[in-house]
Amino acid sequence: MTSVVDPLFDLASLTKPLVTAPLALAYLELDADRRWQLGFRDRPEPLTVRQLLSHSAGLSPWRPFTGEPVAVQLKKPVPTDPLLRPAVVGGSTYSDLGYRLLAELLEAELGLPWRELGATVSGLSPSPWRPTPVDLPPGRDREAWALATDLPFPEAHAGEPHDANARAGMIGHAGFAASAPQFEPALRTWIGAGWPSRMAVPTAKTMEGQIWGLGLQNAQRGPGRFAELLTRIPEGLGGLHLLAEGAVDAPSPAPILEGPPGEMTEWWFHTGYTGPLLCVRPSDGCVVALLIHRLGPDGTLLSEEALRGRRWGLLARLADTLLG
Repeated sequence: MTSVVDPLFDLASLTKPLVTAPLALAYLELDADRRWQLGFRDRPEPLTVRQLLSHSAGLSPWRPFTGEPVAVQLKKPVPTDPLLRPAVVGGSTYSDLGYRLLAELLEAELGLPWRELGATVSGLSPSPWRPTPVDLPPGRDREAWALATDLPFPEAHAGEPHDANARAGMIGHAGFAASAPQFEPALRTWIGAGWPSRMAVPTAKTMEGQIWGLGLQNAQRGPGRFAELLTRIPEGLGGLHLLAEGAVDAPSPAPILEGPPGEMTEWWFHTGYTGPLLCVRPSDGCVVALLIHRLGPDGTLLSEEALRGRRWGLLARLADTLLG
């Protein structure tokens, strides 16, 4: 690939496992009931950090950041939409709201802004940034924003993250970035602190059968799934393997994703909406990371399937390299 000098990558939801989850695991009690502290006074079930980390607190995937407490927002009726749908306590439903609540707990208990805490422990860059990452057009959040509130959609400005909620001020779920030279030492610090093994603990399951730990999702077998590539990487290899995208090429299609997820593997992962991928195998300390962008060669936002093709192609290239 054509090299680019120190491009900045918006890490988007990789902020969750690299910033918010380590802080929560270090400073918050996993099983204390936080219902009252977080305003969920009518909730019959406990609300714990363990649930928030594993997306099993029964929170909807998303709400626009309006400054209202999450508990208040979730009581308001909203139209039917995949991002706004209700969830069930105990089963995983991927939710930005849970990581917002984790960040609020951290600020309350440690008395420091979440971005300051995150920058200190991670070595990554909180927004606003300079230089600006690759600009992306709005995604699904613009449509869902208009369905859930009359407030104007927060437009992008130089140095601000792609994620609308992060631009609006919502903490915990997104808002950090890195160049490739910056990302490598940050990941080595994250690995050295033992966070992969702390997060790779089966905790809750989605309706589709995916398994979440305390900040990472298990990579399960099945046609078209990343585990089919990851399990080719030899055991005992260990270490950090980072590939940063250069030129933005048109992605080739990934193999067709077929059926429900299969058996668990030793690999765990997380993706970012803007493109990056983080995969870990705690058994031997192997970490694979891709820094990629979601723009196609014509400058448009890639669909989720096209983005999967880009990740698949780069991950396959890296797996072949590691096989020798």
